[in-house]
Amino acid sequence: QVHVVESGGGLVQAGGSLRLSCAASTSIFSIYSMGWYRQAPGKQRELVAVILRGVTTNYADSVKDRFTISRDNAKNTLYLQMNSLKPDDTAVYYCKIRLSITGSDYWGQGTQVTVSS
Repeated sequence: QVHVVESGGGLVQAGGSLRLSCAASTSIFSIYSMGWYRQAPGKQRELVAVILRGVTTNYADSVKDRFTISRDNAKNTLYLQMNSLKPDDTAVYYCKIRLSITGSDYWGQGTQVTVSS
């Protein structure tokens, strides 16, 4: 069983910044992809940003040029730096990892991000 734990959410004013962290209980080299998703009230969960094979990054159009995804291999940790936050970014943010060999997905419990106007 792989454990995934997010942290770093909170309340911030529009235009502010937050950094989310996601710690995985498995070697980062066994991971095919690590990604951030979010779900706002009444909406479906959506992809925010993802790193594939530790190299390729993809972002949702709504966060491009504002959010940056990165990972620290030594700490088995994924980050999401969020700048110029908007009220529309308010959601529960989830981290998901997919393992290389099994293709299994593991989700964290989520962390709340609230952006006030």
